[in-house]
Amino acid sequence: MNDDSLDPPNVTLTEIAREAGVSPSTVSRILNGSARVAPEKQRAVEQAIARFNYRPNGLARSLASGKTDTIGVLTQTISSPFYAEWMRGIEDALHEPGLTPMFVSSRWNVKDEIARIEHFIERRVDGIIVLHAQLNEQVLDEYSRRVPIVALGRALSSTATLAGLPVDNLQGARDATQHLIDLGHREIAFIAGPPNHSDAIERLVGYRMTLEEAGIDFDADRVEQADFLEAGGLAAMERLFARGKSFSAVFCANDLSAYGARLSLFRHGLRVPEDISLVGFDDLPSSSYMTPPLTTVRQPTYEIGRLAAEALMQLIHKESVILKPFPVTFVTRETTRQISLPAGEGVLSA
Repeated sequence: MNDDSLDPPNVTLTEIAREAGVSPSTVSRILNGSARVAPEKQRAVEQAIARFNYRPNGLARSLASGKTDTIGVLTQTISSPFYAEWMRGIEDALHEPGLTPMFVSSRWNVKDEIARIEHFIERRVDGIIVLHAQLNEQVLDEYSRRVPIVALGRALSSTATLAGLPVDNLQGARDATQHLIDLGHREIAFIAGPPNHSDAIERLVGYRMTLEEAGIDFDADRVEQADFLEAGGLAAMERLFARGKSFSAVFCANDLSAYGARLSLFRHGLRVPEDISLVGFDDLPSSSYMTPPLTTVRQPTYEIGRLAAEALMQLIHKESVILKPFPVTFVTRETTRQISLPAGEGVLSA
């Protein structure tokens, strides 16, 4: 077996210093990039490092510098394709500066959120990115005094260590609802998200506001609660059918709920968009491959993830951060159509 295939010996910094003919502190400063030494000493240290294939002890280096080059990322459901796009953007943005993200999920549980953030702090992460935290602003502010934090999907009062990056959910919901109204729909059902989720609340408000501005009475019987997951969308759609209210269109608070609602409509023998128009929110990569492709509100999750990571690095470097609500875009595809049904003649549930 070639010697190059073997693990390098456990060489110490002192041995590198002895080989290069310099002091251990000089080697340490060169490794940290803080040394100003003669070129010949720099070359001698670099040659000794290469000769022994020396790898600095990461733990020791982090203790000396006070930094671990790791970023904690708290998501809600790590398996969700929605969060996967955000995490991909975060990971790509952290790659160039050499930072490593540590991903965990809390499954919409406040106690788990607290436990995960405490764990990050114990691991001495350099900063934390939180995706849709249930924790209130006061708690996030208190934690940010121990480690810089950027919270996605939240409007927060920015400080030197805390920043929030909200998405314009209200405008997105208004655009989706107005699109259906413009197509002639007056009986529009809404499948909502979790009642304690800020995004879900804002999307429901936007839906209701747009109906009322168009002179359409808001009907709570056409609103059904879900949980932002496919199974929740399916169950919510079934409950709408069981309620017996007529509707010609369904606006879902996210794409995953729309996927579940689409299955329920199929099982009831209803065609999209011939019988029912369907709109989602998020524009997941898979939404353009639905049958038919889903009309939805696009929030650029990958780009938001990158921006969040860049903002966190600014906080870590003690730079000021100002984040404005991220705009959304309405994407018209093939799950909605123009109708001419008068009120009271929407699809009736069985």
